[in-house]
Amino acid sequence: MSILPWLAATAPVGLLLVGLWPNANSRPRQVAAIAVAVGVVGLLIGLVLAGAVVVGGRFVTPTLGFAGVGIGFYLDALSLTMFALVSFVGVAVLRFSRNYVDGDANHGVFIQRLCMTIAAVQMLVIAGNLALLIAAWIATSLCLNRLLLFYMDRRAAVLAARKKFVVSRLSDACLIAAAYSLYQVFGSLEFSAIFAGTAAPPSSSDGYLTSAALLIAAAAVLKSAQFPLHGWILEVMETPTPVSALLHAGIINAGGFLVLRFADVMSLSAPALYLLAIIGGATALFGSLVMLTQTSVKVSLAYSTIAQMGFMLLQCGLGAYAAALLHIVAHSLYKAHAFLSSGSVIDLLRASWSPSPSGSPHPARFALALLFTVSAAVAVGWAFGATLADKPGAFVLGAVLMMGLTLLVANAFDARPNAYVVGRTLVSAVAVGVFYFALQAGSEHLFAGTLPSTQPLSQAGDAAIVVLVIGAFAAVTWLQSRMGEIGATPTGRALHVHLSHGLYVNTLANRLALRFWPVRNNAARTYESRG
Repeated sequence: MSILPWLAATAPVGLLLVGLWPNANSRPRQVAAIAVAVGVVGLLIGLVLAGAVVVGGRFVTPTLGFAGVGIGFYLDALSLTMFALVSFVGVAVLRFSRNYVDGDANHGVFIQRLCMTIAAVQMLVIAGNLALLIAAWIATSLCLNRLLLFYMDRRAAVLAARKKFVVSRLSDACLIAAAYSLYQVFGSLEFSAIFAGTAAPPSSSDGYLTSAALLIAAAAVLKSAQFPLHGWILEVMETPTPVSALLHAGIINAGGFLVLRFADVMSLSAPALYLLAIIGGATALFGSLVMLTQTSVKVSLAYSTIAQMGFMLLQCGLGAYAAALLHIVAHSLYKAHAFLSSGSVIDLLRASWSPSPSGSPHPARFALALLFTVSAAVAVGWAFGATLADKPGAFVLGAVLMMGLTLLVANAFDARPNAYVVGRTLVSAVAVGVFYFALQAGSEHLFAGTLPSTQPLSQAGDAAIVVLVIGAFAAVTWLQSRMGEIGATPTGRALHVHLSHGLYVNTLANRLALRFWPVRNNAARTYESRG
């Protein structure tokens, strides 16, 4: 038996030991330095194991326990990609926190809680059986809960922790029930046995397989802050900034990882895939609309995360598993950086886009720009084999990405268009499409032996979802271009107010939470009305 895969356990164990270090507040700078060093070692171990998997294929260790319950690891391209991602973001967050919380009386404890959370996520992504995965899944949410309560006097943070606690327990229950269903079908909790069995599942197990897939989908949705149970992530902004960044190290996107880990099971259940696609698409639309109306940088980033997790689950629902994994990696790196640099994000946003000198682009110019971006997505997608029929998940996100460039293209066709500016803008837009679809193709090739191949459109329902998503985001793009004019009308002002409060979904959630689990402070009323 090779000892190499067991090296993966040294990373979370090392962080766990730092998390249990006694009297950490007496020497927080030293604890932080040790935590960063342990995190770097864990990252290096992950990179070494990733190279070993590329050379020799996946590593599967036997389970040290009884009846598939115990310690065992399943190391393949998926788990080690997530392991490296979690380790890298974890090191960045730990290094940032060394100075960010410096001077706080509980600086050392905060570092310890970060370490324990990262360790739980690392164990989650390398788990080789359902029992260990469930234990790490629960530990991740409990460790995050302790981070959310770092400032106990902030009532919004307490409210967020309580809402997250309830949602997490529902997610835990779904995952445990899914594990029971999978055990009834395959007679084992080990991933190797489950994945081997999905190639030819017994015909009498259709009910258990469908229920398992639906429960996995439900657990993923609950974990990923999807509409309408997304409100807790908005109050996370009351916690220290490193916590918001750490969410993107396999915590908020743990639901996506769960679906990808059991992609072979999910592919056997059309209802589960439809559930992911519908909830993910609706959440992506909701988050994108509300994000446009936010004035707080951190809250806007939170709604962006909600929307991006929706896109990720939409891709899973459409069978684009490799595209979803690429989305997880790209979004995690971008959003962790955005939160850690949120102090300068305002300047970046101001420099990122300027409106047309004449105000909103003329409807004809906007229509021309939208036609160009969608056509470019179709053409470039076809060149890379990512057509609407063959790879709907990859194409949908590519089309939405290209539509995001519509205002840029429309502004190039100003009242007095310059040939150089127009040409450069069009070439740049096409280059973005080429880069995106090239990454998709590379991702599919890299994870071909780990994740199921992208599924083509198979039913009318698939086509309807794709058309609705593309049409909805075309409408969002148009709305963004006309926000100035629409906002000047009474209807537009009312719409802006309703959207800025998230359609009051979180307000209702807060009232329910305060009714059944009150925060005993007069300030609670302030958070009861928060949208």
